[in-house]
Amino acid sequence: MGKINWARVFTGGLLAGLIIDIGEFILNEPILGAQYQAAMEARNMEPPGTSAIMVFVLMGIALGILAVWLYAAIRPRMGPGPKTAACAGSVVWALSYLYPNVGFLAMDFFPSKLILIATLWGLVEITLATVAGAWLYKET
Repeated sequence: MGKINWARVFTGGLLAGLIIDIGEFILNEPILGAQYQAAMEARNMEPPGTSAIMVFVLMGIALGILAVWLYAAIRPRMGPGPKTAACAGSVVWALSYLYPNVGFLAMDFFPSKLILIATLWGLVEITLATVAGAWLYKET
């Protein structure tokens, strides 16, 4: 088994993080923005400010790096390629989108429709981001 190429993990992870951040912007502004704003107003919540948005952007980048790292970690056992990247992306999605969003559904935190759309969007977004980031990953 080869060693993980950390420079490529970070390079691929930055690409994956960029895709995640762009996807989140598209989802949370033009697609669901008005519905999220109405749901927040109904709960007397303020919209996220600049500092919160910066945290979300940085977390998107961290999630991309994590996804590519997981790809690099499982690649020796499962083989290189998009199928392995999709598996890594699915694991990251389950832990970062599915698990917390099921909790939000159980608590009735936001309307179910919004949570379900965001969760399914996240599956596509994270999978595509991980495949893109894995495309840049090479062990040597």
